[in-house]
Amino acid sequence: MLIPREIIEEIVARTDINDLIGSYVTLKRAGSNMNGLCPFHSERTPSFTVFSKSNSFYCFGCGAGGDAISFVMKAENLDYPSAVEFLASRAGVTIPQDKNEIAQMGMSRKRVYEMNLAAAKFFRENLFDKEIGFDAMNYLAGQRKLNPAIIKRFGLGFAPNNFWALTNHMRSLGFSEQELIDGFLCGRSQKSGKLYDYFRNRVIFPIIDVTGNVIAFGGRVMDDSKPKYLNSSDTPGFKKSKNLFALNYAKNHCAEQIILCEGYMDVIALHSAGVENAVATLGTALTSEQARMLTKYTKKVILLYDSDDAGQRATDRAIQILNEVGLDVRILKLNNAKDPDEYIRKFGAERFKALLGESRTGFDFKVSRAIAGLDLQLPDDKIKASKAICDIIAESNSSVEREVFLSKASDLLKLPIDVLRNNVELTIKKKVREFKQNESKQAQMSIKHIGDRVNPDAIKNIQANALEENILGLLLIYDEYRQGVISGKIQLKADDFVTAFGKKVFSAIIEVAEANGEFLYAMLGQYFNADEMGRLEKMRQNRLALTENGRDVLDVSISALKSEREKINLADNGDKFATLRAKQEKLKNQRK
Repeated sequence: MLIPREIIEEIVARTDINDLIGSYVTLKRAGSNMNGLCPFHSERTPSFTVFSKSNSFYCFGCGAGGDAISFVMKAENLDYPSAVEFLASRAGVTIPQDKNEIAQMGMSRKRVYEMNLAAAKFFRENLFDKEIGFDAMNYLAGQRKLNPAIIKRFGLGFAPNNFWALTNHMRSLGFSEQELIDGFLCGRSQKSGKLYDYFRNRVIFPIIDVTGNVIAFGGRVMDDSKPKYLNSSDTPGFKKSKNLFALNYAKNHCAEQIILCEGYMDVIALHSAGVENAVATLGTALTSEQARMLTKYTKKVILLYDSDDAGQRATDRAIQILNEVGLDVRILKLNNAKDPDEYIRKFGAERFKALLGESRTGFDFKVSRAIAGLDLQLPDDKIKASKAICDIIAESNSSVEREVFLSKASDLLKLPIDVLRNNVELTIKKKVREFKQNESKQAQMSIKHIGDRVNPDAIKNIQANALEENILGLLLIYDEYRQGVISGKIQLKADDFVTAFGKKVFSAIIEVAEANGEFLYAMLGQYFNADEMGRLEKMRQNRLALTENGRDVLDVSISALKSEREKINLADNGDKFATLRAKQEKLKNQRK
């Protein structure tokens, strides 16, 4: 065990799982438990439950589950040691570490932050070096008209056009080659085996989280090299789908609304003009995780994407994602300018601020796209437009919204509102039928374990897998059953299990129970990833939901599993025998 049991136990004891999860999602009391919307998938009806008594959680919608440590593993994209470290810091628990332990546990999130801060200082010093950073500063201060204060506020920097400048600097500070690779600051040449800088000849944009840590970097090239923008990949301290550029500043100015842009320079230009509630995604399309994160800070999102086809498609997708988490969405179109920076330089900051009040609703935006190029005076075009608009209205889950949209559509199309309402209702009924058919198909696939990434063997051994989950659920809950296996009073071993995942879970449970004398569920996280911990929690909850969990249930399940194992062994031996006979017959015929 890399982290002593006593430390894990103290961290778990000091962590109130309701408080922990409540800092990510709004929870409401439901009897002795707490319910809320799952932070790991989009939903409108809560299927996420926190079990206060057992200090665990489970989502009956997506299957995420486990304890406080596995929640942090999934929510923060951390491995087990880093999640424990995260909770230890939160709970005020010190984890003693010597150099050997640190090497075994891999790079911690804290180490990533230390490394990124050192790199950010290096990039900044290069930018302000009159010789090295001349072209980069000319681009920022000259071409982009950024003043020194805003350049310093965002910690902008410059990566020299040199393959080893950052590498040599960071090595001189004591950072190892593997740390530089894991932190996405350097790569290793396949030809020479030497390290090289990822960011070269680029203006650098540090990505800073809401607590002030430098978690990653974005870099804009200074020549015609590709890609134009290079962004950090995910690291032990960073996941791009869960962060937004400049949220560390915007969070203090976005209670009513936030502006979501496509690029770093768009955001910096807005902040420079006094519009401090602007953020941007990190080189990717908006994700559901980012949308759920925004709900903690604001009520309304104004989308300010490019007006080209790619930007319009991105806007469509973003509207859907933001609506799913309950945010009010508006779309702002800039006329006579390609981006906010150009608009503000042409027309001034005050005119831009006034323009914010002219942003359109998501419905208006979609309708304008749907009818673009159509002549509503022509019958065929009018029919096409009415179908497209009715499809848009049918996407709304609010009857009040639908009535408002129907009224607007009736005025636009010059058609009776009842006619449009009937079409919308027919569209909704069709969508409901399709949803139920798909839900039924998904349920059948789930029962058959099709596409099961946690336990791919389950589909080949459905009966055996069901027995394994029964047994493992009981072992996770009852200490007397675990001790019975350890003492030999209950005859069960890893080889009795059919699926590789079942064997792994059984072995881990027994190892934790034997090594510590007293079983601690939280210790299992070092053997399994967050999705696998969700499956373990499902096994627990399935057994806890049943009233019959006595020794006879366990014995019958073990006996049945051993029978299944024997059948599989016989079948395998039969196949091997048949293969051997076939080879023998083939050799016999060849000799003739």
